[in-house]
Amino acid sequence: MRLVLIFVILITISTILAKKSKDGEKPEWAKKDIRDYSDADFERLLDQWEEGDDELEADELPEHLRPQAKLDLTKLDPNNPEEILKASKKGRTLMTFVSVGGNPTRDEAESITKLWQTSLWNNHIQAERYMVDDDRAIFMFKDGEQAWRAKDFLIQQERCKGVTIENKEYPGVYAETTDEKDEL
Repeated sequence: MRLVLIFVILITISTILAKKSKDGEKPEWAKKDIRDYSDADFERLLDQWEEGDDELEADELPEHLRPQAKLDLTKLDPNNPEEILKASKKGRTLMTFVSVGGNPTRDEAESITKLWQTSLWNNHIQAERYMVDDDRAIFMFKDGEQAWRAKDFLIQQERCKGVTIENKEYPGVYAETTDEKDEL
């Protein structure tokens, strides 16, 4: 695969170098030996390669270039700011913090959050999980709207101390009983 890529790049470079500019001369960067090309030269080469290509579909664009989804505020309850926030995160990446209660070790917290992640995946909620502390993980959702569905599941778990979405803390249902056990 790598050999094919190198071959394609060399053919592309030789094709571009064979072309003459408008005044009949090669551009200065094209006169260089390929081994002396800088990153900027390769960028110019890539731009020439992509000339005439069709524009990418909106869902193929990187997230920061995608158009923001239109919010129909008439369908949303203005007295429910959480619902408005949830709708505004549709199709956007969103990270949430999930804390494990009961004073777990890092390995224990990792296995618990891994189990939660698997349960979410089984319910078609795609989340990537990253441990950030001994008892805390980040769950990253490619579709931010799914974070609230995941939150509803996570706070019902016995060992869930709490979930934080957009700086709002949602305590776990069993968080008080877990903390009381710690104090005893």
